[in-house]
Amino acid sequence: MISFIFVLSAFFQCSRGYFITVDAHTEECFFDKVKKDAKMGLTFEVAEGGFLDIDVKIFGPDNKPIHTGDRESNGKFTFAAHMDGTYRYCFGNQMSTMTPKIVMFNMEIGEAPSEDGDGEPDQTKLEGMIKELAQTIAGVKHEQDYMQVRDRIHRTINDNTNSRVVMWSMFEALFLLSLSAGQVYYLKRFFEVRRVV
Repeated sequence: MISFIFVLSAFFQCSRGYFITVDAHTEECFFDKVKKDAKMGLTFEVAEGGFLDIDVKIFGPDNKPIHTGDRESNGKFTFAAHMDGTYRYCFGNQMSTMTPKIVMFNMEIGEAPSEDGDGEPDQTKLEGMIKELAQTIAGVKHEQDYMQVRDRIHRTINDNTNSRVVMWSMFEALFLLSLSAGQVYYLKRFFEVRRVV
């Protein structure tokens, strides 16, 4: 039971979700120290700002790019650490002239596979199942966060569309009223009897 709690707490400490604001013409970078062969997974979604796009870059400890994406609105990128060291992932908003972007992201960092085969086989199997369960729970949580962001984006789009429809309907109503008043005035003048004195 203690190992179960320890594994769950260790896993959730290595899986973090954040909301950040990336101002126009800036880049925000984050760093994680990782051991070789540890599984890393970056998931992100642009929640607000401009055309909902951002530049994403992931660099290894040797400063070589692992992933580079331009103007992406969301994504999921998983890879294994190729060497020990500090990995850097950056969100850039250089292409925006004045609009800040709000980005939701999380970086999942798994444990590097252990090289020693010590321990009881049943205990190792149980720990493996616990780790798998913890990863599944974290995946469900990240999916819920993702769905909340998507819901917020779609709600904003629906509200904007609704307000435009209401404004257009009001404009049409005013236009029809003024057109009707103009026709009544024109017909009234047309049928007026003019007397010459």
